[in-house]
Amino acid sequence: MTLTADRLLLFGATGDLSQRMLLPSLCALDADGLLEPDLKIVGTARSEMSTKEFRDFAREALEKYLPDHRRGGVAEFLNRLSYVPVDATTLEGYDELAREVGEYVKGLAIFLSTAPSLFEATIDGLVHAGLTKGNVRIGLEKPLGIDLSSSEEINNAVAKAFSEDRIFRIDHYLGKETVQNLLALRFANILLEPVWNSNYIDHVQITVAETVGLESRVAYYDDSGALRDMVQNHMLQLLALVAMEPPTSFGSTAVRDEKVKVLRALRPVAADETVTGQYRAGAVNGSPVPGYDEELGRDSDTETFVALKAHVDNWRWKGVPFYLRTGKRLPERVTEIVVQFRCVPHSIFEGRGATTQPNRLVIGIQPEENVQLSMMAKVPGLDREGIRLRQIPLDIAMPDAFSGTVRRIAYERLLLDLIEGDQTLFVRRDEIEAQWEWIDAIRQLWADEGIKPKTYGAGSWGPNAAIALAERDGVSWHDE
Repeated sequence: MTLTADRLLLFGATGDLSQRMLLPSLCALDADGLLEPDLKIVGTARSEMSTKEFRDFAREALEKYLPDHRRGGVAEFLNRLSYVPVDATTLEGYDELAREVGEYVKGLAIFLSTAPSLFEATIDGLVHAGLTKGNVRIGLEKPLGIDLSSSEEINNAVAKAFSEDRIFRIDHYLGKETVQNLLALRFANILLEPVWNSNYIDHVQITVAETVGLESRVAYYDDSGALRDMVQNHMLQLLALVAMEPPTSFGSTAVRDEKVKVLRALRPVAADETVTGQYRAGAVNGSPVPGYDEELGRDSDTETFVALKAHVDNWRWKGVPFYLRTGKRLPERVTEIVVQFRCVPHSIFEGRGATTQPNRLVIGIQPEENVQLSMMAKVPGLDREGIRLRQIPLDIAMPDAFSGTVRRIAYERLLLDLIEGDQTLFVRRDEIEAQWEWIDAIRQLWADEGIKPKTYGAGSWGPNAAIALAERDGVSWHDE
């Protein structure tokens, strides 16, 4: 039986992720009474500071990143915090860290938010200090490698000290409410599941669009690119949730068993099923922005945009294309899933001057969480020519539907699940390796075929070839 941990150890506690997400999430959980009274939080990083200085650092982060209406109990939360400086590249300091963590009666949860190059040294330090024994589990923040080989190297290093049931690989998209709600929509409503297959669905679109450029991620992004930064993790996880078979239960093993089946069923992408691009100077939200090379300060072939046509080769999805699209410096920030249904097999209204359009389900993940189902309806009034039909949306805006409910940061869910030992919303090793196998094949295809990024103006929806990728099949992207 997994017990709720009474110790939480944060590596990278002074980093950007800790300031923006981890500390605010933990403070909010504490204010809502979701953290056990005996939970002690120990921060560690290379920065030299005392516990008092770390608490001051945390207070400043909370004032900057935590909304005013969620700042109750900050003083009580800060009292949970302590800090020990540790250089992860040496064993020095780990014994002191272990003394600060103290005896964990119920369990120890470790959150590793450091460079992947430090993972192995950090694991060695934890083993040296005896911080891997007993009920200890570890959360790993991405990136977990740059290809299958490096991913296996990282996973092997972690597996030396932690069994798979104690490893929590984080994809923060899985902590978003609307992503979790996708499972509820599919498996808690009999209305959708009978038509969730190739007999009724024409195609699926998944878009993750950003308006920003490189920002503070220059070194990481140029080594990564859009395919590895977004498609390999977030988008393939969304695809798996859309395409998975009904699990036997909402449990970590059952859900992840079905996701990995989808990932293993992905057909290798052909050369005419992929488009890659890189933004040039343009305008976003009415403001001029530089091109990628200008931001980077040198020429680069790194892609900032990817569009793919994917296929899941199984009975449920035979012949249904999944169009994936992600990019930087696009016109708007949006993450959404579009499920386009087929036309009705026979329209009784054709002779009456009316045409029908297929139903469409749009699941908005960010910036707004909503679900919209487009339906055909008769336009009110009298018409001598026949009957007029129009497509109308049935909208469920999650903030309105659940008014009064706290809107949470994705990391609140993930940190709480790590502390409580629930792996359902975390990525299993066989999932991440199946994802990398598919992504590595695409990168090899680009290399073999000499496929280079096509240019697109900042503020546009990517290269024209991305529009053509869908239009060849008679499909328009949802924004078109």
